Amino acid sequence: MAPSVPRTHAAATLLMKQISLDNQSRHLRAKLATERRESAATKEGLETKAKKQQARESHLECHHKLQARIQEAEDTFQEQHLIIEALVEEKVSLLQTIQGLQENNGASAPFNDEWEEEQEEDPKEEGLEHIPVGEGEIVDE
Repeated sequence: MAPSVPRTHAAATLLMKQISLDNQSRHLRAKLATERRESAATKEGLETKAKKQQARESHLECHHKLQARIQEAEDTFQEQHLIIEALVEEKVSLLQTIQGLQENNGASAPFNDEWEEEQEEDPKEEGLEHIPVGEGEIVDE
């Protein structure tokens, strides 16, 4: 029996090493699975973050474009306001010139800023005759 004891001992040692290797293998596979899940979660998080960053950049770009349009509209409005002011000043100057010319020519009434409305003409003044009622006869044939 002596020869079988070392073989049994060697077989037991090999069996123990096999069990140990199997345990290590299971542990490493579980660790690998955990690492893969973490990696997938990290990848998903980065993709989400990238999408948020792209959305933020797109929003910022739209905001800048809108601000530029608003500024352009304000500039146009300011230009139009200056043109209107210049036209009003020119009108005042022209009115003063007209008034001065009227005064120099001895006009009876100074020019005012209001337009005179034309009076409607009376139909009697247009040469229409007044035909009295009952002074004509209708002849039936």
